[in-house]
Amino acid sequence: MVGPRRADAGASVGTYLALAALNRLVDPRSKRSFAGWWASTAADRFTRIRPEILDHRRAWDATHTVTTEDLAQIERRVSAAMVTQFGLDISAVALDRTNFATFIDSTNPSASLAQRGKAQQKRADLRLVGLGLVVTRNGGIPLLSHTYPGNRPDVTQFPMMLTELCSRYAALATGPDPLDQITVVFDAGQNSQDNFTDLRTRKIGYVTSLPPSDHPDLLALPGEDRTVVDPVRCPGLTALETRKTVYGKETRVILTHSQTLHVGQSRGLDQTLVKAVARLSELADRLARGKTRRARSGVTTEITSICKDSWVKRVLVWDLAGEAPADLRLTWRLDEAARIDLENQVFGKRVLVTNRETWPITDVVAAYRSQSDAEFGFRQLKDPHVVSFSPMNQDRPSDPGPHLHLRPGPATGAPDAPTGHPGGPAPVRTGTVGHPGRYPGNRPVLPLHRRAPHGPPGPDPDRPRTGHPDRHLRPPTVGTQELGHTPRPLRNPR
Repeated sequence: MVGPRRADAGASVGTYLALAALNRLVDPRSKRSFAGWWASTAADRFTRIRPEILDHRRAWDATHTVTTEDLAQIERRVSAAMVTQFGLDISAVALDRTNFATFIDSTNPSASLAQRGKAQQKRADLRLVGLGLVVTRNGGIPLLSHTYPGNRPDVTQFPMMLTELCSRYAALATGPDPLDQITVVFDAGQNSQDNFTDLRTRKIGYVTSLPPSDHPDLLALPGEDRTVVDPVRCPGLTALETRKTVYGKETRVILTHSQTLHVGQSRGLDQTLVKAVARLSELADRLARGKTRRARSGVTTEITSICKDSWVKRVLVWDLAGEAPADLRLTWRLDEAARIDLENQVFGKRVLVTNRETWPITDVVAAYRSQSDAEFGFRQLKDPHVVSFSPMNQDRPSDPGPHLHLRPGPATGAPDAPTGHPGGPAPVRTGTVGHPGRYPGNRPVLPLHRRAPHGPPGPDPDRPRTGHPDRHLRPPTVGTQELGHTPRPLRNPR
């Protein structure tokens, strides 16, 4: 049992947490509809836990007794048991972070984790909760999670996660210098002088990347110096190896070029140019008709905003003639020489950094691409049809920390999940009615005579169906991805 048990509770705190995690794996529901879902299963027969015991108010009361220290201890025990029982390979792990939008009201002072920041889901109107994960290189099994307020930069959370990771690894590994056996893979967003100093002081292996635009000397190296890495494991990939001072120390650096990445970036630039040119054409037509009253500075600001993309700025050249609003005229052209230079110097290239001197380039590339497992896990957490995590609905003034820990799961697939809440009413958030960021799941349940049919009636029309019959929501099975992922086809520009 975790945490003190209330005298009027029908189950222990650990039982509530275990059942909540089970529900997230089997059939994700809000806590308000959990009891209804439990009653529709046969679980109450062999667990002797009645549905009324799992009322959402009792579940909230149980989670309130779980402290941050309790959560960390639970995670340590679970991860250690997984490593021991399933023989997980923890010699190389991937570290990544993201944030989740919530519907926690802005006037709620109790949820200290939910803060406004830079939302990766483009929901600037909602409060955010940050989540960091450490997953195994093979299979993306979560070993460590770290929650933090959404207004804190990701780079500042790296030391805390690294300290906890080292503590857990030292307890499981053997040998005189166990930390020398682990390799941490992370992206360029975690790079800083302090973080690299911490890694080198602890003597931990690492594989990371550097922003290519910050190293034009590497990008300028001729393509003839690159060699094919492995035509079987890494098709279309060439690389060269050199050494460069990185954060105060000479380090092994690998410059890679992927033809697949090159094609994808070129296609993405084409799509961005189509949109930018369409907006410039509209603005130019408006100026030609003399229909603007804005000064030259205001029009210049709009053009700069349209061409703010770093690649667009390199290949699209514009000119604004005239001074008075009625005399302003806009022209532009695409610089083909700049486009060719961009294709040759930047597209398809990535700069990798590692202190693993004996690893072949193929293994370094495979280690870096293992981050795709962590990224896939985040996509699952943000998919409302998999674990229904975000945007998170919370209708009581409490911290979302314990509930966030129920969400992370293996990134290798998840069971089917319904799109609605047939077991009970949808979760209701606090705040003003009619909020522009209102989640569709908060809409009131329609009467039966007003509901649109989802398909042909089942064999028993009096028995409600628990899922959508016409939609298969199981994500594609993902196994070991040592060699990276296949990029999804890009849509045609609209």
